[in-house]
Amino acid sequence: MSGSEVLAAVMVGLGLALVGIGVLSRFRARTESLADILDLPYGERDVAVEPVSETRSPLVTDTIELAGRMVDQFDTRGSLQTMLERARIPMRSAEFVVVVGCMALVGALVLSAVTEQWLFGLGILLTSPLVGKAYLSRRIDKRRKAFEEQLPEALSVIASSLSAGHTFLRSIQMMCEESQPPLSDEFQRVVAETRLGGSVVDALDRMARRLDIKDLIWVVQAIRIQQQVGGKLADLLHTLADFIRAREDIRREVDVLTAEGRISAWVLTALPVFIMLAVQVTNPDYLQPFYQGWGILVLVLTTISMLSGFFIIRRMVNIEV
Repeated sequence: MSGSEVLAAVMVGLGLALVGIGVLSRFRARTESLADILDLPYGERDVAVEPVSETRSPLVTDTIELAGRMVDQFDTRGSLQTMLERARIPMRSAEFVVVVGCMALVGALVLSAVTEQWLFGLGILLTSPLVGKAYLSRRIDKRRKAFEEQLPEALSVIASSLSAGHTFLRSIQMMCEESQPPLSDEFQRVVAETRLGGSVVDALDRMARRLDIKDLIWVVQAIRIQQQVGGKLADLLHTLADFIRAREDIRREVDVLTAEGRISAWVLTALPVFIMLAVQVTNPDYLQPFYQGWGILVLVLTTISMLSGFFIIRRMVNIEV
């Protein structure tokens, strides 16, 4: 394939990617406009409703509806929507599937054009669901670690406010004003649910189950038990904060000791793929026997072996604290 053809394929892929980014940006702007309207006090000022009342084109709507039916059929438990909520991605599961599918299609077209082999494009399409799930898991783990690091200090602030004579709800509100996301965002949601008439402990319990953080689940259980048997809540929160800090120190030490194993898993898995792509681009005839007959079976078995080794190493270095 000539250089002009490769350049044309890359430009087409970039054009499709820009179109997808434009659609997502417009959707995000509509979501932010709607949030601004909902946050306004009643009767403060008039707001144009056109930005949030626009409808999508029939093609986009039909595509999202089709993806929604597929998600409902294969994901009956709603785990994808739960992961999107935990990752704080303002999208529905069907919209996320469409975005991942479009990006996978663009990547497959560009890679097939560059390498002159359709097998590489097929590999992109087949691994796109795993890449999308890995992206969500990465965002969830990042938010969870940030929350766990902020939680001990937040409990100490709440305990100090309780000792100063504030109520439990007011202490949470003061802590939200001094904290940073993601902890402040989640506790502000707790305050909002409480203002609608719910119990503070029930709102905390829903937050703990939504985030799936063991330390937070233990904190909520301890607060619920304290409300039943009595005692000073401030002293309890100080004790929990010290306990969580100790666990966080141990968790950091384990992360340092297992860092080499995690990096080795990624390097050993990505290095053969990178070398194969480099050889395919520089000397396509060298790998031609792998694309016919028994060569395809060898590639499949090699891929399975690499993925098995990756997951085994990840399982070995994944130590729960």
